[in-house]
Amino acid sequence: MKRLAILFACLMLATPAMAISEFGKQWKNEFLGGEDVDADFKRAGRKAGCYVCHVKGEDKKKVRNEYGNAVHKLLKAEDFSKEYVKANPEEAKKKILEGFKKAGEAKSKDGKTFTDKIKNNELPATDAGL
Repeated sequence: MKRLAILFACLMLATPAMAISEFGKQWKNEFLGGEDVDADFKRAGRKAGCYVCHVKGEDKKKVRNEYGNAVHKLLKAEDFSKEYVKANPEEAKKKILEGFKKAGEAKSKDGKTFTDKIKNNELPATDAGL
């Protein structure tokens, strides 16, 4: 009975099925996946995880760092439900990567574009809170 109660509570608290993790997966594949990626940058990016776009210690659904805000202007989680991503994996990937590319053109608070920072083996946000 206790297991049933726990299962019910988990189901009731579950958020709608959105593939937010797909953003993180695609970011890691695109920017950390190549053999030519600097090992320290790869380690830093994996350690940062969600905090590449979000602020540590804050509500991940609401608080984004400067890079996360740039990405959020172009990619909305509700447009990437798990069902959509599963049914259209290549289309979803293409849209996500296009969003990352466009967001990369924006400038960080330090004056560099996010793309330039990533190419220089720096995490994109200056205010990641890491």
